[in-house]
Amino acid sequence: MASIVNAQRASMVNRIWRIAATGFCFTLFGIGGLLLSTFWFPALRLLVKDRQRCTRLTQHSIRYSFKLFIWLMRFVRVLDYQFYDVEKLKQDTGCIVVANHPSLLDYVFLASCMPRCDCIVKQSLLSNIFVRGVIKAAGYIANSESEILLPQCQEILNNHGMILIFPEGTRTTPGEEMLLQRGAANIAVRCDVDIRLVTIHCDQPMLTKQGKWYNIPKMKPLFQIVVKEKISAKDYAAEGDASPAIAARRLTRILSQKLIPEPIKTNEKK
Repeated sequence: MASIVNAQRASMVNRIWRIAATGFCFTLFGIGGLLLSTFWFPALRLLVKDRQRCTRLTQHSIRYSFKLFIWLMRFVRVLDYQFYDVEKLKQDTGCIVVANHPSLLDYVFLASCMPRCDCIVKQSLLSNIFVRGVIKAAGYIANSESEILLPQCQEILNNHGMILIFPEGTRTTPGEEMLLQRGAANIAVRCDVDIRLVTIHCDQPMLTKQGKWYNIPKMKPLFQIVVKEKISAKDYAAEGDASPAIAARRLTRILSQKLIPEPIKTNEKK
């Protein structure tokens, strides 16, 4: 009986610690984003006159900041993570990277390991004081600007960029079927570029669409980020006399099948 009570007490202490540590990490994330937007990114714009080089330096700053952030979350035992085959991303300049979207942290994980990460973001994020400066400085594209979205994507891809897209459009609801929008497939078909597939699996739901930051799982969750094969949009545009819309529809069906995440045994090679 005493051992059960001690185990329950230890579990409660562990849970309280992880809630506090999660709050600390996200407070630090918000403050860090505000400081970067207020001081570092404006300094880059003043010192680096070449727009493309300034954007690359901004994205490198974001990348290393995110590396530090996820390391901190692991260090304080909020979560754990494993990356698989991320070296493939070094081959993907001028490519679209698509991933499923189970958690608020998906963008952070991927941007921390991509050599370059151009991103399509929600228009509403431009009104968020903590991230709007980051979005503008990094040259991210707002998804509401439909009339200029495709030309902007084409320009980025022509300049060896890598556009990260979550085709679901929002975070997946645990237990529900994945529903993809056709935006990623449309961009791939119309810009005639390849798609790199990435799946993200979390063994316990955390920071989902419905969940608050303090609704943490009972046990420390494990995120597995797996870089998979590359798909050529040409293979779908070339089928018969398919229009771009039909080709995008076919490609979206393939993505729906290939973006279903599967857990990897932790003793397998990373």
